Amino acid sequence: MSSVAVIVGSAFQKQTLGNQTLEKVEITTEFGSVELHRYPNRSESEAYVLFRHGLPHKWLPNQIPYRAHTAALRKVGCQALLVTSSVGVLDIEVPLDRPLLVSDLLMPDNRLPDGSACTMFPQPTPEHGHLVLEEGLLSKSLGKQVQTFGTQHGVTIDSQVVFAYVGGPRTKSAAENRYWAQVGAQVNSMTFGPEVVLANEYEIPCAGVVVGHKYSVPHKKDPLDQKSITESLVRSHEVLEQLVCTFLEQAQPVPFANRIYRFHQA
Repeated sequence: MSSVAVIVGSAFQKQTLGNQTLEKVEITTEFGSVELHRYPNRSESEAYVLFRHGLPHKWLPNQIPYRAHTAALRKVGCQALLVTSSVGVLDIEVPLDRPLLVSDLLMPDNRLPDGSACTMFPQPTPEHGHLVLEEGLLSKSLGKQVQTFGTQHGVTIDSQVVFAYVGGPRTKSAAENRYWAQVGAQVNSMTFGPEVVLANEYEIPCAGVVVGHKYSVPHKKDPLDQKSITESLVRSHEVLEQLVCTFLEQAQPVPFANRIYRFHQA
């Protein structure tokens, strides 16, 4: 049976979502054991939450076991994945404190934090192949579902942004932020990218929703002081939690619109 899932970040550090208590489930994969958390309030199939940094928070961005996480999602039959992240905003026209749908990804090196290729196929296997992007890394039909869920909570998710994956654990320099803005990125963070790429290799359709909590625009003063940034994080978390719960309760699996080219099947 297919399932749906959401990947959440540092803003989520409780074993509850909304008024629902999550049930921890241990999943064994070839890349290691993974804790998923089953969300109970779903009338059909199953829904899971993946805390990317662990629960409680234990992994820096460079320590996250991305392959094990992806393998666990496939093992529970995930066919609709929402990947979330808090981000720095590189475009002053992009609003803070509200969900933004990710339209595309900038990750030119295609590498995991350990320097290896960002792929679920590090060694030859019968199922390995090239990920061929025919629709793109982000599912349009799943994105439309997310926009509908936002409307249910009075949130219009009409802004779509290009996301740049910039590995951590350090933050970006002014020159680096200037570079990413010049090559077309509107937001960036230290996670998200590997999760979307690896999920696609396992034919899991993805949508991405991010929330900007600060501006990272070189040579322009951030309009928010530290207190305002903290308040921004609180507001954005409330909105994102509502959206995550609705996705877990209502999201429907969608067809995988890319393909894996396997030579032995050509």
